[in-house]
Amino acid sequence: MKEIKFVDVGEGITEGKIQKWLVKDGDQVKEDQSVVQVETDKAIVNVPAPISGIIKINIQEGSTLHLGDALAVIGTQDELKGQKQQVPKQPAQKQPDQPVQKAVQQKVSEQKTVPTPAKELIATPSVRKLARDLNVDLSKIIGTGPNGRILENDVRSAMQKTQQPAASQQKYSEVLEDSHKEEVERVPMSMTRKAIAKNMEESWKTPRATHMDLINATELWNLVSKEKEKMKGKDVHLTFLPFIIKALVEALKENPHFNASYDRDNQEIIVKKYYNIGLAAEAEDGLRVVVIKGADKKSVAEMAKEIQGLSKKVKDKTIKIEEMKDTTITITNIGSLGGGFLAVPMINPPDVAIVGILAMRDWQFFDNGNPKIGKVLPFTITFDHRVVDGAEAVKLGNAFKGYIEDPEFLEML
Repeated sequence: MKEIKFVDVGEGITEGKIQKWLVKDGDQVKEDQSVVQVETDKAIVNVPAPISGIIKINIQEGSTLHLGDALAVIGTQDELKGQKQQVPKQPAQKQPDQPVQKAVQQKVSEQKTVPTPAKELIATPSVRKLARDLNVDLSKIIGTGPNGRILENDVRSAMQKTQQPAASQQKYSEVLEDSHKEEVERVPMSMTRKAIAKNMEESWKTPRATHMDLINATELWNLVSKEKEKMKGKDVHLTFLPFIIKALVEALKENPHFNASYDRDNQEIIVKKYYNIGLAAEAEDGLRVVVIKGADKKSVAEMAKEIQGLSKKVKDKTIKIEEMKDTTITITNIGSLGGGFLAVPMINPPDVAIVGILAMRDWQFFDNGNPKIGKVLPFTITFDHRVVDGAEAVKLGNAFKGYIEDPEFLEML
C-alpha cells in the first residue's frame, strides 16, 4: 500500500488545489497512470500513481492542499479496509494552560524591562535628512544595503507602511453600505490569480520608466504575408511574433543590460548570455508567461511552431512549470488582442525589462516629402531604472526598430 502525497513540485510551491480527479474512488489504476490534476500557482500538474492497485480517494475536488497531505492511497482490497476519507487539516493552534500562560506573560513582562543596547545606525547624511523630512524613525528600519546600511528606498518603504489608507484598516464588509451588501459577489481568487497578485506587488516595488516609439513595419508585413503562403500545409501558423523576437534578440546583444536581472541583496546586475524570451499568454484565470528558450538558436519557423504549441498547452491547462521558468526578458503582445495605441506593462520580476507590442495599423509616412501609406507598429519598453537609464532604453529601442525596418535583416531570417 502506498500514499499519493502532495510534495514540493519545485519553485518553492507549498500550496495547491485539487482541480480534477481523473479516476473514481475504488478504480483499478496502473503504475505511472495520471490519476489527479493539482493546480498550483504556476501550473496544473498531473500526478501519477506510484504503484498499481485500487485507489482510495482521501480528498475531494476543490480542496486546498498543503505539503505532505495524502491525496489518496493505493493498495489491495485487504490493505484498504478501514481507510477513511480525509480532509486537509489546518495546523491547530494549541492554547497553553493558565499556569503556563501566566509564566510566559511574566517572562515577557520581565524582558520588556531589560534595556537592550542601541544598534548602530549606518546611513549617509542625505538618508538621515530624508528620514527627518519624512518623519521616519531610523532605529526601526532594517537596512538592505551592505553591512546593514540604510538606503533611501528603505526609508521610503517604511514611510509607505505607516501611511495605510483608513479603509484598509477595516474589514471590507464594514465599508460597504448595508443597502449594498446583498448586491455584491465574493469571488475566491484562484491559485494563479493569487500568484499574479503577489508577482505584481513585487513588480510595483521596482522603480521603473517607459520608452515608447513607432516602427515602420511595412517590410515586416510584406514578408510575413509572403511567408504565410509558403507555410500553408506545414501545420505552422506564422505570425509577426517570431520575427519580433529575432529582432529583439539582436538588439539585446548590443544592449546586454536589458537581458539581465537585478540582485538587490548584493546590488549586482546579473547579465545573461542566453536568450530566454518570456511571452505573456492569456489563460482563463489570468496571464501565464511561457518561455521560448534559446531563442537566438531557433529559426522563425521553429519558434512559430513552439509558440503555437505553448499557447495550446496554456488553454488545455497542460503547461509544465519548466516551460514557464527562467526568462531573461518578456514580451507582452497587447496588439494580438486588438488593444490600445500605447501601454505601460508591468515588469516580470526578476527581469530588468518588458517589451509591449501594440496593434499594427495603417499610417501615413512621408518619403522625400511625398505622402505614403504603410504599416506602423507601436511598441514600449518598460525598464528597471536602477539597472538602466532612459538613454540606454532609447538605444535598445532604436536597435530593435532598426532590425524590423531592415529588409536585408528580415530576408535573412
